[in-house]
Amino acid sequence: MTVGTTTDAGAAPPGGAAAPDRASGAARTTTGRRQFLNDRDELVREAVEGFCLARPDLVELRTDPLFVVRAPAHRRADKVALVSGGGSGHEPLHTGMVGPGMLDAAVPGAVFTSPTALQVAAATRFVDAGAGALHVVKNYTGDVLNFRIAAEIAADDGARVGSVLVDDDLATDPAVTGLDDGPGRRGTAAVVVVEKVCGAAAEQGAPLDELVRLGRRVSARSRTLAVALTGPTHPGERLPSFDLPEDTVEFGVGIHGERGVDRRPFGPARELVGMIMDHLVDAVEVARGDEVLVVVNGLGSTHPLELSVAYREVVRVLAARGVEVVRRLVGSPVTSLDMAGLSVTLVPVDEELVRHWDAPVRTAALTW
Repeated sequence: MTVGTTTDAGAAPPGGAAAPDRASGAARTTTGRRQFLNDRDELVREAVEGFCLARPDLVELRTDPLFVVRAPAHRRADKVALVSGGGSGHEPLHTGMVGPGMLDAAVPGAVFTSPTALQVAAATRFVDAGAGALHVVKNYTGDVLNFRIAAEIAADDGARVGSVLVDDDLATDPAVTGLDDGPGRRGTAAVVVVEKVCGAAAEQGAPLDELVRLGRRVSARSRTLAVALTGPTHPGERLPSFDLPEDTVEFGVGIHGERGVDRRPFGPARELVGMIMDHLVDAVEVARGDEVLVVVNGLGSTHPLELSVAYREVVRVLAARGVEVVRRLVGSPVTSLDMAGLSVTLVPVDEELVRHWDAPVRTAALTW
């Protein structure tokens, strides 16, 4: 049926009863996704403004160029500054991670589009108080290029900038895809762990070189894999970026609505999560007696009830292998607009990583 088509009077559309048309009494129906927005070209700016208006205790909006920084009460001149960012549509990442214990600045790009180098450079310049800045960058071509240019601009101004590349997506691992000349693993939900661990260390006074070492260590041992039941719907569009038959799932999907590496049969949570875990456990090579941090991440429209079921299955699989989950995050910190799906991130941990994970944090997305 055509999107927005009016049905014959009294006829019910496929899949359910039609709602009455108040003006004519005729039955009407719409298909696809309706959204709360004004002008999609202004969506990111308006959304970031709204976010900062909602949390003035934590963040402050900077414009021309656009970025978000800690509120004045939370700024410190005696620490390395953490800067991250990326395309919008993944909220609460990254703006929701700005605050004590995590980021000093977040730089939002257009939906699923890297922020510009000038945005990143301006944010870096604003928050660097002399101890240097750490860029936390997800492995996408635009992000990598623009953060690199921004670091060069900052260096020309006399700043010291280090970088951590987060590349945890197992679905695009060259060992899986066989594409040795490709961009490699994408950066997904492990970026939250990197930002939290490095943010804690920065609050405690760790120098820039130590933060680079720590962040790269977390990234190197983290792996993530995702499965989707529906594709995301871009702002101003009515239909998702891809369709799936009801009896299949998209396995290995990306956080920008990229198709997965495979389509597999839909089934109970124990089977879908089991497929994810089989790959992850082998990839990170955890063994009996190991301890891990787990992130079960909803991709936009997955209900907390479903995420809790998924986490239960993750624990069950790991317990059967003698692996203990000592820390966990179950929620939706890294979304893909309204995609129905979830990802699981597995990070082997030790005393150092657990200590930084447990350190106090106060942001819009994470507080403990």
